[in-house]
Amino acid sequence: MANPILVTGAAGRVGAVGRTVTELLLKQGKAVRAMVRNEDERAQALRDMGAEVVVGNLLDLDSMHRVIAGCETMYFGMSISDAYLAATVNAAAVAKHHGVKAFINMSQMTVSQMSITETTPSPQHKLHWLAEQALNWSGLPVVHVRPTVFLEGFFLTLTPDSVRESNQIRLPFGEGKTSPVASEDVARVIAALLANPQPHIGKIYHLTGPQSESMHFFAQEYSKALGRTITFQDIPVEPWRDELLKRGWPVHVVNHLAAMGDLHRTGRFDRLSDDVLTLTGQRPLSVQGFVRKNAATFTASAKAKEA
Repeated sequence: MANPILVTGAAGRVGAVGRTVTELLLKQGKAVRAMVRNEDERAQALRDMGAEVVVGNLLDLDSMHRVIAGCETMYFGMSISDAYLAATVNAAAVAKHHGVKAFINMSQMTVSQMSITETTPSPQHKLHWLAEQALNWSGLPVVHVRPTVFLEGFFLTLTPDSVRESNQIRLPFGEGKTSPVASEDVARVIAALLANPQPHIGKIYHLTGPQSESMHFFAQEYSKALGRTITFQDIPVEPWRDELLKRGWPVHVVNHLAAMGDLHRTGRFDRLSDDVLTLTGQRPLSVQGFVRKNAATFTASAKAKEA
């Protein structure tokens, strides 16, 4: 039997990158080892799909030996965390020990604007930049995948409340342009790289949506998708940051999001790449298409309107 392909973070919610990558590879008939943090119904769902499920912790040496042994190709991805660099190096050290032949690393696109003399205020961006350096030094056969801001992680999480309540997108982006990408498109790229990694070793890919535009433009796209007028309201970064902290968001995550707001305002997220189309043969999902797919999330229920 073929060596299984390892997918970390496989137990994410429906639509999350790791879970979608697992589904796509299984549909292609590949053997997949899905790493999860906990034995729960999401782990069972992966098992029911046909994956070999292994419980592990990216920061734990023993469990990573168990997870990686016998895999020649792996995907490494981790959500925003102050332990991100330690987890990357731990996984890389074990992967090197076991002779992994392809290590597909999920990074971030802002790393392309960073160097030994250029950084950003985001603590997460700094960890991603250092993690890429460590992977390059490791001698592992690495492919870096750098998506821009995610539609799910940012727009689906941070804009529905104000769109439902006041038909406004309220974000601290100023007049800056952005090109958000859908996790399903990122997952399709990762799956393509895992299915045939060797031609891509040593390469870096940048993933964006199909348009880099201002939030005023995207408010019009929301309007078309939802059939009602949505406008963009710029807000200052600091009060927005304070509101996220009040909601109980972790400080590390909030500091990263606030830095993204500042970077958007200065035009640092105005970027566009054809890599999704080149690697998958399919154009990435537009903001309008994404909002239409998730219209219920952006629309007040009949009960809420009556109240």
